[in-house]
Amino acid sequence: MRRTTQLPPRVPPQAVGGPGADPAATPAPDGTREQRGGRRLGLLLVVTGAAGLLAAWVITLDKLRLMADPDYVPGCSLNPVVACGNIMRSEQAAAFGFPNPLLGLAAYAVVICVGAGLIGGARHPRWYWLTFHAGTAFGVAFCGWLQFQSLYRINSLCLWCCLAWAATTLMFWYVTAHNVRSGILPAPRSLRTFMAEFTWVFPAAHLGIIGMLILTRWWDFWTG
Repeated sequence: MRRTTQLPPRVPPQAVGGPGADPAATPAPDGTREQRGGRRLGLLLVVTGAAGLLAAWVITLDKLRLMADPDYVPGCSLNPVVACGNIMRSEQAAAFGFPNPLLGLAAYAVVICVGAGLIGGARHPRWYWLTFHAGTAFGVAFCGWLQFQSLYRINSLCLWCCLAWAATTLMFWYVTAHNVRSGILPAPRSLRTFMAEFTWVFPAAHLGIIGMLILTRWWDFWTG
């Protein structure tokens, strides 16, 4: 009796990362869904978390010195606009009943830990990413509120705060892009592809808007 060899079914290129494949749904060699750029995201989280932690640490030290000596002038108080002391003395600097940078010390440390885990190859379940994304969303929303208060209520700018704002904005948008690309957040395929290739557009636009607001708020001062 003639034996026949059964060939495995032909897999379309879209399923194996060929031309036309969805960059957010390409399977990894071990059969699991590949989280593209996981280690790069981890590196970004470590860098931005470290930047935010540095800013929170410096502001905390200056706040303690200011509490001990009301006449203390922080080193980043450079002129009538860039005046960190005005920010630290404001009610908004303790929005939750304690100095805001204490919250940053804890939050940015968590970000560094998450980033270090990704660099080491850690994979997290969907609920973990959704929780982490919610945390970054809260962070960027809180920074947005602080930006408004700083520009239009306190009428001063803090350079260390600006560093924390930039770090939080970057981590929020890159975590958002990761969750969209990975299918954790539902989105049309066109958006997933765009965010996979042009992730930088969103944080660049966000930070550009903040920069323009700062520039126009004190235009006479900058150009005087």
